[in-house]
Formats: sequence, C-alpha cells, structure tokens
Amino acid sequence: MNEAMQKYMKVGLIHFMSFPECMKGEGPILETIKKVAVDDYFDAIEVTWINDAETRKKAAEMIELSGMEVRYGGQPRLLTTGQNINDLDEGNRQTALASLKAGIDEAYEIGATGFAFLSGKYEEATKEDSYKKLLESTKEMCLYAKEKGNLRIALEVFDYDIDKKSLIGPTTLAKRFAEDVLADYDNFGLMVDLSHIPQMHETIEESIYPVKDYIVHAHIGSAVIADPAMDAYGDQHPRFNFPNSVNSAKELTEYLRALMDIGYFEKFDRPFVSFEVKPFGDEDREIVIANGKRVLNEAWANL
Repeated sequence: MNEAMQKYMKVGLIHFMSFPECMKGEGPILETIKKVAVDDYFDAIEVTWINDAETRKKAAEMIELSGMEVRYGGQPRLLTTGQNINDLDEGNRQTALASLKAGIDEAYEIGATGFAFLSGKYEEATKEDSYKKLLESTKEMCLYAKEKGNLRIALEVFDYDIDKKSLIGPTTLAKRFAEDVLADYDNFGLMVDLSHIPQMHETIEESIYPVKDYIVHAHIGSAVIADPAMDAYGDQHPRFNFPNSVNSAKELTEYLRALMDIGYFEKFDRPFVSFEVKPFGDEDREIVIANGKRVLNEAWANL
C-alpha cells in the first residue's frame, strides 16, 4: 500500500498490556502514558482503570493535550479480580456489572469514545443460561452508557478453550450475540483481535467476514498455541516473531486486507487498529513496542 496508513486508521497502543505493571490501576501510569503520548506514531491509546482520581484527571489532561483518541479497556476489571459478567450466581453477576458500570463512569471522565469488555467462563451444560446472563448484562451496560452520552460498548471476542475460556467465543456465537444486542441498542459492536483468531481455531476469513457488519474495533498481536509447555503459551500477547508464535507480518497483512475488504476503514472515520503486545519476562517494554511498529510497517507496505 503506497498511501499512509494514517489515512485509513488510527494506530493505537493498549497501554495496560505494553506496561502490565499498570494493569491493576496502579503503578507508573502517568510516566508510561507519556511515553505513548510523545510518540507520534500513535493516534490512539487504550487505558484501563486508574484507581486514584487525581491521577485519572492528569491522565485525561495528558491524553487530551497529545491529541490522541482514547478508549477504555474494562477487561482488567474482570480478569484481575476473577469476576464474571455472565455468572449464573446473580450476586456475583451484579458485582461484575457494578464494576463495569464504574468503568463506564471512568471512561466518560477521561473522554473515552469506547468501552470494551469480555465475556466470562461458562460450563457447557449451562451454556445457554450463561448466554442469557451475558445478554442481560450487556444490555444493561449499553443502556447505562447511552443515558450518559455516546460511549460505544464493545465485546471483545476471546478464545473459548485455551486460556480465557470465555463464552464468546466462536465467531458464530459472536454473530448471534451482536444481533441480539443490536436489536435493542445501537451503541454496541464487536472487537476482533488477530491474536485470538488462531486461539479460536479459526482462519482470518472465518473470524472476520461473518461479523463484518458488527466490527467496531480491531486489535493486532500474536500468540503461542502449539504446546502448553512453551513460553508465553495462551493469551499472553507476546511480541511479533516471538519463538513459536503464530503471527508475523504475513498474517498481519492478511488481517488488514480482510478488514479493508469488509469496509472497516470506510465505515468509521479512521477506526482503531491497536497493538496488544506484552513484554515477556524482562523484555524491554519500549523495544517490544518498536518491534510491533516495524511489523505493522512491513505488513502495510505489503498490502
């Protein structure tokens, strides 16, 4: 592709993944957000909960000053606490829902334009019951967000039997779910992630084309899935070209081409395509990010 990628998309970074020390809402949040804010490769950033109100205010000011668009990842609110938004125990479901609603409040505080979350674990025997609970929770979140402004709610599609073992899950079920939510709320969509596609035992085409009308957000990354004994096995988002990993510039090119084919880049004004890359062990965070930028540059040039 000869045209600049910035003409088509906002390149983003998932801050709490590249700087995992901030994933629980504490740590060097402002210092690490600044590292992203001063890098003009990025037009967007995705942050998660920030426990301290003053730090949250300063982060919002820094992001606004940078000119980046910001979205809020609610996934850590569930993953670091073990909460499940489709828990069959109503008290537990309400606890998870309250946390995500608090995240929606924070998202509005920092000026975010989108809010993402994931479905929880499930048992095959009660899968349909879990689906109904997820649908109930999601509609409550959509209503809550709509009452406060124009924040879009996005469900990220995860693996169902490798690591997160989320209800959604296979693309066929994601399609059904999106249709069920959108029947009542127009502020909803799906988030797809290149690193999750092989974990769902699907091809890029199988994961993208069936839900083309519902995709509102895209992540890029890699995964190791061949053997549980391997480093970074599962949904760990190692850097591109990590030993035994499945995604490189070739797969990223195919993914971007699929997004282009379905009109993702025309559907929105420069939609998000965000890196989800996590340092493994003592790898340098900034070098891992630089690795991702080089791979994206190569993939884009090969379109």
